[in-house]
Amino acid sequence: MILPPEAAPLLAALAPHLTHPTHVRLATLAAAAVLTTGRRTVANVLRTVGGLAAGHRTTYQRVLSSARWSGLELGCALARFLLDRLAPDGPVHLAGDDTVDGHPGRTVYGKGRHRDPVRSSHSYTAWRYGHKWVVLAVLVQFPFAARRWARPVLIDLYRTPEVSKAEGVRHRIPAQLMCRLLRLLLLRSPGRTFVFAGDSSYGTHAVARSCRRHRDRLTRVSKCHPDINLFAPPPPYAGNGRPRVKGARVPKPRQAAATARRSRLTVAWYGGGTRRVEAATGTGHWYKGGGGLVPVRWVFVHDATGTHRDEYLFTTDTARTAAAVVGTYCGRWSIETTFQECRSCTGLETTRGRCRRTVLRAAPCLLGLYSVVAALYHSLPAAKRSGGVRWAGKETVTFSDALTAVRRWLWAEGVFPQAGADAAIAELPDKVRELLLAGLAPAP
Repeated sequence: MILPPEAAPLLAALAPHLTHPTHVRLATLAAAAVLTTGRRTVANVLRTVGGLAAGHRTTYQRVLSSARWSGLELGCALARFLLDRLAPDGPVHLAGDDTVDGHPGRTVYGKGRHRDPVRSSHSYTAWRYGHKWVVLAVLVQFPFAARRWARPVLIDLYRTPEVSKAEGVRHRIPAQLMCRLLRLLLLRSPGRTFVFAGDSSYGTHAVARSCRRHRDRLTRVSKCHPDINLFAPPPPYAGNGRPRVKGARVPKPRQAAATARRSRLTVAWYGGGTRRVEAATGTGHWYKGGGGLVPVRWVFVHDATGTHRDEYLFTTDTARTAAAVVGTYCGRWSIETTFQECRSCTGLETTRGRCRRTVLRAAPCLLGLYSVVAALYHSLPAAKRSGGVRWAGKETVTFSDALTAVRRWLWAEGVFPQAGADAAIAELPDKVRELLLAGLAPAP
């Protein structure tokens, strides 16, 4: 493997879930994918490292197409590694969303026609043919960054009703897939508490009910419709007839916010900054037929600067303050930044796999590569975090800077020594060596 010794803890965390040959080849592919600046096809990443990838190229292709390993097991192992290293105690903040990965071809497994949220607006809907990935990410606050970074750990493919019917399985919408990923993370992380934030697609009554079942360890924050049905708890059973499932009706958030007294707050906002807002809040039991009651706290948010539209949010933790609800929801925007950086930096949407196993592994591995790069950059000494692009006013490190530094580190301490060029590179003048590393590890 061409990874330097600093990557040993991460490799050791993943090793129990892989056979030794698969472990070696997957680590080589991961390092080569970091070093590659073009498409992240297997053939192209192997071209980057050349003869340092021992064995025939088909053995690397079979890592994705036929080797026996579980992406969910690797995702859980990566999540445990991140939590133990970067969030050893306290509540863990999570963000969830879905992204569309364009993938051409008639015989690509699981391909469907999906709405592309990046290219769509309120008045225009853009459609793309490809895959929709449901992503659960851990929000980590690094000391060198102004905002939390969303690091993907668990990814699942949304299958269209046609694909589900052809496979003979029950069709699940993205919200149901997210509930399954959350339950898996709870199961694999005993003793940890989580705060999950998602957009309106994951603000359904079913998701809130699922989080309510695990209310001692999981809190939900999301957008809600201003006209959700709220009720008081059911009165005690009088002994006659069927027990009531709900009490008297409570004003809906839109109705209550119109007359409620608003508080002026300074809350955490998108991008790691703060914002002055006016907020009104209230509690009630959200009811849906067949789903029962879910106690929630709703929050109406009005941006005092007038640059952001009014929002209605809710949380399953009724003791949570309005400022905490707004700050938690705004923090989920980091996952949108992660999706954009995965496309521009780690090669998402550049794979060309078609079979079932390759499709289910290639894109999640590239999303997980974002978390791997961030973990490697965090483990580097300050002296090795070099190569980032600087400009006037820039005060924090971006993922582009982290990727550039990790690439330089891999070339200098992984590739050159194993290629037998370490002594020759060391004899170069400092300026020439810097030019060489800048060309091999350009900023995305």
